[in-house]
Amino acid sequence: MSTPPPLAGGAQGPDALRPLLTATLDALRTGTTARGGPLPAGGPTAVAARVREATGDVLPARGEGAEASLRTLVHALAEGAADPADALCAAHLHCPPLALAAAADLAASALNPSMDSWDQAPAASEIETLVTRALATEAYGPGSADALVTTGGTESNQLALLLARERTAAHGPVQLITGANAHHSLGRAAWLLGMPEPVTIPAPAGVLDPAALDEALAELNGPPGTFLVAATAGTTDAGLIDPLDQIAGLCAAHGARLHIDAAYGGPLLFSDVRRDLLHGMERADSVTFDLHKLGWQPVAAGLLLVRDGHDLTALGHHADYLNAGDDTEAGLPDLLGRSLRTTRRPDALKIAVTLKALGREGIGALVDQVCDQAHEFAALVAAHPGFELYDRPVISTVLFRPVDADDDHIAYVRRELLAQGRAVLGRATIDGRRWLKATLLNPHTRPGDLAELLKLVEGTTPR
Repeated sequence: MSTPPPLAGGAQGPDALRPLLTATLDALRTGTTARGGPLPAGGPTAVAARVREATGDVLPARGEGAEASLRTLVHALAEGAADPADALCAAHLHCPPLALAAAADLAASALNPSMDSWDQAPAASEIETLVTRALATEAYGPGSADALVTTGGTESNQLALLLARERTAAHGPVQLITGANAHHSLGRAAWLLGMPEPVTIPAPAGVLDPAALDEALAELNGPPGTFLVAATAGTTDAGLIDPLDQIAGLCAAHGARLHIDAAYGGPLLFSDVRRDLLHGMERADSVTFDLHKLGWQPVAAGLLLVRDGHDLTALGHHADYLNAGDDTEAGLPDLLGRSLRTTRRPDALKIAVTLKALGREGIGALVDQVCDQAHEFAALVAAHPGFELYDRPVISTVLFRPVDADDDHIAYVRRELLAQGRAVLGRATIDGRRWLKATLLNPHTRPGDLAELLKLVEGTTPR
């Protein structure tokens, strides 16, 4: 019988990983060098062809060896990556992860705790408890607040709707009320949960209109507590923040629950300078909070924060092989009610390492840095006669467009820069007009990088 490949865990795991990590890091370097920019040139067809050629037979009859396969495929991945660590890759809420967070994620992969029972994750379950309590307290202050680790904003929003539905089940179906600026995952979650079609409130200038919300809440029929208003702190298109405190006051007056989707803007809490932008968030029943956006974590690093930890009892579930009653009575923590998922990774580890290493001050400094970069870029746009700025950024998103380009050409500019592998910019349509979108999440971006980004767009625009 042949000797099986070495494992990542156990006493011999670190020694087995060491040469493989060297091969991986070497391939990351050579692949990134070969790419030579923020993303591979040539578009989808060319990239697919290069990956196929490099990979060859992905399931050969006889294996090709660990280090060789790592070098081949990691090189191909890096050469064909849209790399958010490149200052000219600025399209999406897709952050470059911190090195220490990626290193912590390696440890999680090597040890492979599964967060569905204590006997699979003794220390990991306690680390998760520390992280969730710390972040819940950061948002709500001391008390009964709690949090769950999720895969991101979509799962968090779905959980928020589920908890609201279960909390008010005795009074009738929950009616979701969202702004026209809300993330698409909220409407999809209502559909998945069998809830009524959401009521959409106008969002002039990109933020929910409180007067229209007040009118809608007054006109809707239903017992108090059966309405769920979803506000946004950091819209996907423009990074705008709804008037949270005003909305919270309206919810209190009308007996409605409040959920705030702060997947983007939530980490402003760490900034002493910008924390006030989230004033009123502490009044929400639940908050979506992502750290793989403005938190520099590898995907996934989402959370759902709840003001009243008792809301989470709705997720309680029993499976005798995971949380037998006598085990729970004997003191083994019950993890099954901490997620709708069963098997799940210990994503809290990388978050814990980052929080401990940088502290509130360090994370807040990174938040301020990228927000300041956005203001610098907006100033460059505003000062350039060939460009139009949508508005001053609220977080770190800047919308702009060449003054002489129509909507079709703006789409062309974006695709042309992608095809050339020179820059990754997003797009947004607001008030019937199309804009180029730069989402600045790289704290290492310099003023020269911002000027280069504008120059690339200018060079791709008809004069």
